[in-house]
Amino acid sequence: MTAENGGLSDDERRELEELRAEKARREEAQQAQRERAELKRLKAEQERTHAEVEKDRKARELRERNAKLMEPDDDLRMPTGQKVVLLALAVIAVAIVLVMTLGH
Repeated sequence: MTAENGGLSDDERRELEELRAEKARREEAQQAQRERAELKRLKAEQERTHAEVEKDRKARELRERNAKLMEPDDDLRMPTGQKVVLLALAVIAVAIVLVMTLGH
């Protein structure tokens, strides 16, 4: 087929192939650009997820540590005998104050 019969000449075929190859290169470049953008977005999302997980972990540890600090330790609890002695001293002190104020 020739250009007169409706077919393409050799020059036209080469030009068509060059244009097709150029179009394919542009499309590949655009695809690569889209993939780089998606990779960047996914990495950012992954970093946000890791940051949120780390933040949640630290918050949980802090809550657990604070809860532990709020619980009285065995060292801080007052023995029952000591409570009885302090209560007896308080009763004696109140009795002394009452005697002194009512005695006059």
